[in-house]
Amino acid sequence: MKSQVAIWEFFYEKRDIRDKKIHPAVFPIGLPTKCIQLFTHKGELVLDPFVGSGTTLVAAQDLDRNAVGFDLKQDYVDLSLSRLGQTRLEGDSQQLAICDDSHNIPKYFEEETISLCVTSPPYSNMLNRPRKNKSIRGDLRKNEHYDTVQQYSDDPRDLGTMKAHPYTETLGEIYKGILPLLRPKAHCVINITDLWWENKRIPIHIYTVEVMERVGYELRNIIIWDRRNLVNKAGIFGWPNNYITLGTTFEYILDFWKPPSP
Repeated sequence: MKSQVAIWEFFYEKRDIRDKKIHPAVFPIGLPTKCIQLFTHKGELVLDPFVGSGTTLVAAQDLDRNAVGFDLKQDYVDLSLSRLGQTRLEGDSQQLAICDDSHNIPKYFEEETISLCVTSPPYSNMLNRPRKNKSIRGDLRKNEHYDTVQQYSDDPRDLGTMKAHPYTETLGEIYKGILPLLRPKAHCVINITDLWWENKRIPIHIYTVEVMERVGYELRNIIIWDRRNLVNKAGIFGWPNNYITLGTTFEYILDFWKPPSP
């Protein structure tokens, strides 16, 4: 019953990476942990197509699930493997990070072997611009990250370099290749948020649902990640003549699955 409430809340642990110099955008271990607990059993295989700092792999290790993560950037693969080496618990499962384009994931697995795909991909080109810290209280905006670009990489294959529609179309290409690898009714969870770009809301979560359904997935749940407990010293923007919801206070957790065979 607790998990059926479609508003989830998480807290950062000591093992979570919070330093944006190491990785510009991380999610707490609690998020993949909850998904892995809900949708898999011990010993099953979990996939993260955009592994980043390796948080999904750490959660899988904690729960004795096998897991594989992919990333374009070798530095993030090395970071993931380092974190796994620091947190090994008892168990027979294995976790692996691979430096490769997520389009190539089908080369690594047999069909219908993956029990869960869970990730937080780059949020389109959200980070590919100087930070203005508009969601932070005005007198605190000019911190060490102000007016800097905290991009993952300059690789043209990097989702973080793409505008909204090319971004979601590329997501669709990647997940189309992953679909045959999933077991029937295996879940595919994507943590994502919308963007503000040139004073317009870009509904990335809607575009993502559309493209995922087009390539064969079925939407099961839309969950709101309530991040208010993680947002400190939030500022007001848009006031007094424009109402804008503070996007840093929530994100979407889109839960799809591979439809069962008819």
